[in-house]
Amino acid sequence: MHKKFLSLFLGLVACLSLQAQLFPNNNVGNAATTTNKVKQHSTWKYEVSPKKASVGQEVELVLTAEIEEGWYLYSSDFDPNLGPIVTAITFKKKDGFEPVGKLKAIRPKRKFDDIWGGEISYFVNKAEFRQKIKVLKEKPTAEATIEYQTCTLQDGACVGGEYDFSLDSRQLTVGSQQSTVVNVQSEVVTEKSTEDTIQKAASHEPDTVNSKQATGNPTTTGTHNPAPTTEESLWLFFLKAFLFGLAALLTPCVFPMIPMTVSFFTHSSKSHKQAVRKAWMYGLSIIGIYTVLGTAVAALFGADAANFISTHWLPNLLFFAIFVFFAASFLGMFEIVLPSSLVNKMDAQSEKGGLGGIFFMAFTIALVSFSCTGPIIGTVLIESAGGKFIKPIVGMLGFSTAFAIPFTLFAMFPSWLKSLPKSGGWLNSVKVTLGFLELAFALKFLSQADQVYHWRILDREIFIALWIVIFFLLGLYLLKKIKLQHDDEDYTSQSVSVPRLSLSLVSFAFVAYLVPGMFGAPLKALSGYLPPISTSDFILGSAANRQPSTVNQLCDIPKYAEFLHIPHGLQGYFDLKQAQACAKQLNKPLFIDFTGHGCVNCREMEANVWSDPEVLKRLREDFVIVSLYVDERTALPKAEWYVSPYDGKEKTSIGKQNSDLEIRLFSHNAQPLYVIADAEGKALAEPKSYDKNVTNFIHFLDEGKANFRKK
Repeated sequence: MHKKFLSLFLGLVACLSLQAQLFPNNNVGNAATTTNKVKQHSTWKYEVSPKKASVGQEVELVLTAEIEEGWYLYSSDFDPNLGPIVTAITFKKKDGFEPVGKLKAIRPKRKFDDIWGGEISYFVNKAEFRQKIKVLKEKPTAEATIEYQTCTLQDGACVGGEYDFSLDSRQLTVGSQQSTVVNVQSEVVTEKSTEDTIQKAASHEPDTVNSKQATGNPTTTGTHNPAPTTEESLWLFFLKAFLFGLAALLTPCVFPMIPMTVSFFTHSSKSHKQAVRKAWMYGLSIIGIYTVLGTAVAALFGADAANFISTHWLPNLLFFAIFVFFAASFLGMFEIVLPSSLVNKMDAQSEKGGLGGIFFMAFTIALVSFSCTGPIIGTVLIESAGGKFIKPIVGMLGFSTAFAIPFTLFAMFPSWLKSLPKSGGWLNSVKVTLGFLELAFALKFLSQADQVYHWRILDREIFIALWIVIFFLLGLYLLKKIKLQHDDEDYTSQSVSVPRLSLSLVSFAFVAYLVPGMFGAPLKALSGYLPPISTSDFILGSAANRQPSTVNQLCDIPKYAEFLHIPHGLQGYFDLKQAQACAKQLNKPLFIDFTGHGCVNCREMEANVWSDPEVLKRLREDFVIVSLYVDERTALPKAEWYVSPYDGKEKTSIGKQNSDLEIRLFSHNAQPLYVIADAEGKALAEPKSYDKNVTNFIHFLDEGKANFRKK
């Protein structure tokens, strides 16, 4: 009786961690040396189509990029707050042109990234973007910049860049004359560096792109794992939706309907063959009804709405409320019931017989079971709404296929009904279990909005604490230690079956796994669901909890400390000039940390290398630390803006200035980069990048300190 219950729960638990388990982490080795690392790995060109137009007409600006083999380039059509840098176009000057709409990516690859919690898109080998522009006068001109980011599968490096170009009469002839159109003179800029070219990847186009990468600014590094193509992701999502369909079958609104519906087909049919045919039509009708629902959602919330749905506070809070509403229904607080008049009309249509009657009978079961299946259907649709157009359709197809299978199979083999477990209190237990899981899912949406907008209402400890409580209560419920509204009177006095005991052990084991996360454990299997560890207020064993307040003595209050932080309780600065002044005052070398909010390799170095007691001791006692975030978007006061001698562009934000410093001072544009320097900014040892060998890092620190003493 409980075999299906066991399979259901295990399947749902698998769904919870499916995203985090799809693409196992694949750590890379040491990064290459840091000398002359300023590189780009794409070649851009552009043209206008058509090449002749009239004033008031719209034309397309077509931009293409040849991408170096072994590298890929992020597209423009996913949420810019998700993490990776999206390709974007900026018109700095436009005289006679007016951009129409947004930059459009042409057929990029897509995948769901469990690290960033949303769908990203990217190009391999070649990228194409199109921007519509309206011609306003006969001799239009414009200056524009494309900002983009390329990443490699080789060693985890991500490199950003900019491509400047101009538009004038060489690209477009405006007027009504029939003269020969001026040939397009596509401006080509080769952005590949001749210094320290990277080792080429395999000659064939990779099927996958990494799910774990560092982003946020055009100069970041990530750890790359192969990830599935869109087709594979859709198959996995179909399987996930199929599991949700199986879950819907084991609810009090649906399970008792299986023998009743099958009995109707077998008794109202003149032959077994006719009953089977009707059952097939019934099953196909169910699939058709739910697939149409998925198509409607796809039309409303397709790929164009993915960015808004993924990160904007409004849809995330709405989804959070929907999940909590559904969870409350499952837990027995109230029943979701459709108007009886609508159900009665559908039921009346189903009694007319024929193919139409079978269809309306399927519609009736969908409506009657809504109070139980609605929360599950909502889960599938919400998860698919941020995806590409086809994903909601695939989700509903998977859900409805699982939902329709038993009706068809039991009609074909009526004798199987004898082995079907009878309805009873165990169905309510399934419903309550789903309620706890829905409640756990709801927190993910609230967390997503909280992280993007820095509300800090659901930090890592609070999130984990809530999950601990939810799954602990679920374990108690499975052991019948607590009773909810719709359980039998003698529910808590009944014995516990072996399947329920096994499921409670799974729930308690999950709680035990979560508990260390309250004190700073990384919980890597859940990294796609939990808030980042940087939101933790307390990490057991960190320098902040072990060391006196005099550690990392500072000369003054660090600028930007209200929103920028250094891990492990270390104190330091976030402005190079301020840190240099303190290093000179304290007569200590500088430890310069070029990092980023979205730099996964930076977080790995901090978690695995910086956390070592010997490393922490040296960082605390021997250096003035300055962490320079290259992806911090906070604007600087206008008095601090400057034009970089490297690229001739004005640097207006904290991140752009820090990125420019890394390139100009140390000829490097990927993170992490660690530099030990004197107060004047002169390097005292070979700068170090991604290397998780603690011994190597200690040697790097000791070498820099020794050279400082010699000097």
